[in-house]
Amino acid sequence: MDFGFYVPTRGPLSTPDNMKALVAKGEELGFGYIAISDHVVVPRSVESTYPYSDGGDWPAGRDGEFFEQLSVMAYLAGQTTSARLLTSVMVLPHRAPVLTAKMLSTIGVLSGGRVTVGAGTGWCKEEFEAIGAPLHAERGKVADEYIRVFKELWTNKDPEFHGAYADFADITFMPRPVQQPGPPIWIGSEGKAALRRVIRVGDGWYPTANNPKFPLDTLDRYKARLGDLRGLADEGGHNFDDLQLGLFIQGWGYEPGDPLLPRDKDGPVTNDNRCLMSGSAEQMATDIESLKDLGVTALILGFERSSLSETMDGMEAFVQDIL
Repeated sequence: MDFGFYVPTRGPLSTPDNMKALVAKGEELGFGYIAISDHVVVPRSVESTYPYSDGGDWPAGRDGEFFEQLSVMAYLAGQTTSARLLTSVMVLPHRAPVLTAKMLSTIGVLSGGRVTVGAGTGWCKEEFEAIGAPLHAERGKVADEYIRVFKELWTNKDPEFHGAYADFADITFMPRPVQQPGPPIWIGSEGKAALRRVIRVGDGWYPTANNPKFPLDTLDRYKARLGDLRGLADEGGHNFDDLQLGLFIQGWGYEPGDPLLPRDKDGPVTNDNRCLMSGSAEQMATDIESLKDLGVTALILGFERSSLSETMDGMEAFVQDIL
């Protein structure tokens, strides 16, 4: 299993020097993934519900600052040599598909084939409208089609596509990605629609553990959702074992301490009902082994703290105390 961390794209830790220091530390410690989030603009008035907090509030949107995801990925490609660069996740309808495929291919070639595309449909309707993206209500269809466009451009010497949101033929698309048949595409999100998208057009599944509607914050809950994905793969005639499995645990505390109960549980914490990656270092190490046994190959954790030194201390503690 490989482990990853976020490089902040907003706030005081997102300066070029801090980004450079974080990725250098990450590679020094042996982290295999660098994750980068995606927002283009922040609407001042947002009625859309943020899916990853209990009340639907979007804390990261309060100051309105975000670096653009693929620009950061290109910058970090030049600052690193071994870690994979993971869009976590790319909101597929945010960018025109042919240009996006070209940008991902270019970064992939320049990085020596180190791109992984975490991909989602997006939640913020107001942001879609502000940047002129396709209709938010159609984002699922848009996402499926854009992924098919990527794969057509990345694999076909004479690419051609005629769809509802993209239409091209008689073009050359070079250079194609170093990775063939292209950078792996991991579908984010946790609901049934996302699981079906994994089977239709994805190469892997990359959920977040803390979605209040679809919590995956215990081993049993994650195993049950994985069973749903396996069932859909069997129904569709796909080999489940060919899928790549990543998992993001947001807001993880790097210091071992008291185990945490899942958000909708009460009563005493036991080893069976505690949150994944909580409790003692030994319990967290056991979680890692359990996830690895289930086929998880990438575990991405949120190490960000208020200062660069605290963030890097957390990364180092994870490696030394838990791994």
